Amino acid sequence: MHFAENLRFLRLRRNKSQTDLAAELELTRTTLSGYEKNVQPPFRILIKISEYFNVSLDALIKYKLNVLSEFQLSQIEKGFDVDVTGSKLRLLTITVDSKGKENIEMVPVKAQAGYTNSYGDLDFISSLHKFKLPFLPENKTYRTFQIKGDSMLPIPENAWVTCSYVENWEFIKNGKACIVVTKNEGIVFKLVYSQLERGTFLLVSSNRNYNPYEIQVSQVLEIWQFETWNSFDFE
Repeated sequence: MHFAENLRFLRLRRNKSQTDLAAELELTRTTLSGYEKNVQPPFRILIKISEYFNVSLDALIKYKLNVLSEFQLSQIEKGFDVDVTGSKLRLLTITVDSKGKENIEMVPVKAQAGYTNSYGDLDFISSLHKFKLPFLPENKTYRTFQIKGDSMLPIPENAWVTCSYVENWEFIKNGKACIVVTKNEGIVFKLVYSQLERGTFLLVSSNRNYNPYEIQVSQVLEIWQFETWNSFDFE
């Protein structure tokens, strides 16, 4: 639950004092101060705060808004929220360095089972090794995954593929290599073909010894588009 810190963050984002915001919400300053100190407001007040900031109750309570990018925040404030269609924003948990710059988190094979269960958990994401690739454009969010098997040759088994986060699945170009994080099959690295009109993606290996297969959109948690790869060892 992140309501208290989100309330303070959104208030400061609007350049409002506690007195000013309390007046606009028809509360006392003391009451608002209590909410920012983790006093639980009644449901009708939660709705009023949600409507005031134009942020869904789900986002207001469940997600740590101050770690999101400016683009993600602007999308939330335009009414986009989490869904399974690929057409709306997915809230992504990230970490930043001391200067506020996004890190590239590394997800080794041994951590991938945990990732599919905890990809939205800031403590888990913070526990991953991090690094920088200064030659990558700064307008994207990146993550690096260690791949299993030989289905995507010439990229070898155990290589580390660095990918950029795909916020809207409708924009995926057919045949792009992507890391696909799934509920039941874990993390896979495949060429992705969109079949959103059927509610599926077609996943294809570059190694033709492996057969293509379909996966339901509802089974997909995240998609990351391939950018570059390295074969260094990192444990």
